[in-house]
Amino acid sequence: MTVTRIVANLNAPNPAELAKFYMDVFGLDTPLDMGWIAFLASSATQKIELHAASEGGSGTELPVISIGVDDLDTTEAAVRTAGAQVIYGPAQEPWGLRRFFFRDPAGNLINVVDH
Repeated sequence: MTVTRIVANLNAPNPAELAKFYMDVFGLDTPLDMGWIAFLASSATQKIELHAASEGGSGTELPVISIGVDDLDTTEAAVRTAGAQVIYGPAQEPWGLRRFFFRDPAGNLINVVDH
């Protein structure tokens, strides 16, 4: 058996509204919107990862997902412009990555990281 993908499902009272937020901030596409669920996608590929953790590191709350980006400062600006609250960082972590956390419009805690 081979795992072919792992998908994060964010709780959203209004999936289309939350999808628009992620489209605006991260430049994602919406290939499918069924009303009760909106799929967000990118043509980029990555390896499959699933993390198990008791906290978010550096004593922080555990985020529901982590989003890797190639320009943390530009992404932070986009998050703030979109009206989301950055609640941690940006921080250079002792284990070698730079990141920040924000709460999306539905209240989900998101980790944005630049390796």
